[in-house]
Amino acid sequence: MTARRSRHRSAAYATLALGLAGSLALTGCNSHSSKKSKKSSSSSSSSSKSKKRKIIGGGAAAAGAGAASRRVPDCYPSTYKLTFSQQTGPKSHVAVKFKNSTSRDCKLYNAPLLRFNNAKDPLPLSQGTPGHLDGTRITVPAHGYAYAVIPTNTAATKGTEQKSVAVDFMGISASSVTHGPATVNFAEKRLHISVGKSKVTNWSSSIHGAQLAGGVGK
Repeated sequence: MTARRSRHRSAAYATLALGLAGSLALTGCNSHSSKKSKKSSSSSSSSSKSKKRKIIGGGAAAAGAGAASRRVPDCYPSTYKLTFSQQTGPKSHVAVKFKNSTSRDCKLYNAPLLRFNNAKDPLPLSQGTPGHLDGTRITVPAHGYAYAVIPTNTAATKGTEQKSVAVDFMGISASSVTHGPATVNFAEKRLHISVGKSKVTNWSSSIHGAQLAGGVGK
């Protein structure tokens, strides 16, 4: 073999070796790039799922907060929220009016518990007794009213003039009281309220409904 032919063959081998090396390097680069792409895609998918979970979780929390804000609290008695007035005539009665002076709804259960002149026991209920309630519950809207009536259309039920009354609001159960008492002094308010052996109706959303329950409606 001549020197020229040997050099030519060596150059050919070198060219082939460079070509193979370049091909392998390109293959490795493509493989690495593909792995990065898959990782990036997987990471993006995971992040998207995480965001979805957060959004769903946030929505559930918001719904829970909304439900909590919709819970209606019990009404509170106070001297400035309670009004007593005496109606005369054949349908004579004492009207008890409660005003919800707050900016949100509140609940009233059954009837007001009324103790006139510091009596030991409250006035009897015309619809059930403190131990056997009929489960009346009304929602008083913000700045709205509720009414109860004490019939005084006979001599016995009208009785004598009272000086004051202590008012408790009943709770959801027969033995519970929500808040109270609030004492209304009739003399201070220049009110003439006469109540004898009578009973008080349950709360009603209208004075007409309370009057009908007490048998003194028109």
